[in-house]
Parts: sequence; C-alpha cells; structure tokens
Amino acid sequence: MRDKPLSKIGKELTRLRHEVSHTTTRRSAPEGFGLDRALVSGLVADSLSPQDEATLAEQVAQLLPFHWAQSNTLATTMTEITDHLGGHRELMAWLDRFPGLPRLTARLYVLMGLLDQYSEEHAVVQAFRELRERTPYPPGLQGYLVPQTDDSTLAGLAFRIEELLGDGEVSKAVDLALATATCVEQTAPRAEELDATVGDMGAVMEHMVKDLREADSEV
Repeated sequence: MRDKPLSKIGKELTRLRHEVSHTTTRRSAPEGFGLDRALVSGLVADSLSPQDEATLAEQVAQLLPFHWAQSNTLATTMTEITDHLGGHRELMAWLDRFPGLPRLTARLYVLMGLLDQYSEEHAVVQAFRELRERTPYPPGLQGYLVPQTDDSTLAGLAFRIEELLGDGEVSKAVDLALATATCVEQTAPRAEELDATVGDMGAVMEHMVKDLREADSEV
C-alpha cells in the first residue's frame, strides 16, 4: 500500500470501534469464522512462522466486516491483536503484508476510513453535492446513493462497501470502492478551492484507486 493513503487515516478507525453499531439486516459472522487463540498468542509473543502469521491475517480479514457484531470475547481478542501491533493504522499495514483477502481488506478499510473523515469536511460534502447536481448518479454509484447529498453520504458509501464485503460480495465491494474513490478524486479540485486545508485529497484518492486495483488482481 502506498504511504500517502495510510498516513491520512487516524490511529483509530471509528468504524472498527466495537461499541460503534450500524443499522443493518446483515447476519453475524458466518459459522466457522473465528480467531485461533494459539496463533494470537504466538503473534503477541512474536513467535509465529510466516505461514501461521498469514493464516491469522486471513482470519482477521474475514472477521473485520463483523466487528460490530462480535462477542465480547472475540472483540477483546481483536483488541489484543490491534494493541500489540500499535493501533488500527498498524493493523492495516500488517494485513497489507499478506496478498489476497488480507491485503484487499486492509486497503478497503483505509478507503472507508478516509470516507468517514471526508464526511466531516464541509468542503468535501459541498463539492460532492455540486458534482451530483451535474451528474446525480455518477458511474458505479447507481443504486447506492439516495437523492440528497449530506454529511452522511460518503460514510454511507463506506458502510455499503463494508456490507458487501461482509456478505462475501468481494467483487461488488471492490467495484463500489473504485467508483467511490474515482468520484471523490473528481471532486478534489473543487473541495480544495473551497477549503485549502483539505489538502491533497485528489492525490490520495488516485493512490487509493491504484492500491485497490493491485490488491484486487491478487485475490
């Protein structure tokens, strides 16, 4: 993963906090999904073989979309992993080391974290609103957007990406992520015109698109 997108997310991704819930009809994690306690202990002790560490990364990636529905025991174990690695940003960097679902999941969550942040930026929301006045439903976003644009729109797209990932619709999650990132990249010049502190959002989204395409090609 390129440094620019990863460096822009905070130490904590709001959507990965266990107490944060979302309104959804989705099921809990499928039966059989879980974390091998021996592998977690090995990670914390820095004693895992590369193969075992890759296995644990796969388990973590499978569970992330169900973070809000995890049992307290499982949530505590996930926190143990995250704390050992140093935080959510470091968790994403760790997952990114393993090709396949772990790397793709990490890059999707980095995008989701950025979308959550941009939802709080008035200039970004306004720029996205203006883009939709010209193109109400940008390519790839038909069926995922409601008519109005507000400060929940980008976060709502992030949630839909996470929902698709949890439902096993990985290709659809990637398609939506790419369409969203491309659309946000298009709004960047106007957002930066409205508020210079938005910074290099366009470059960040450009890197995100490349990162996602690369990871998707490995799955």
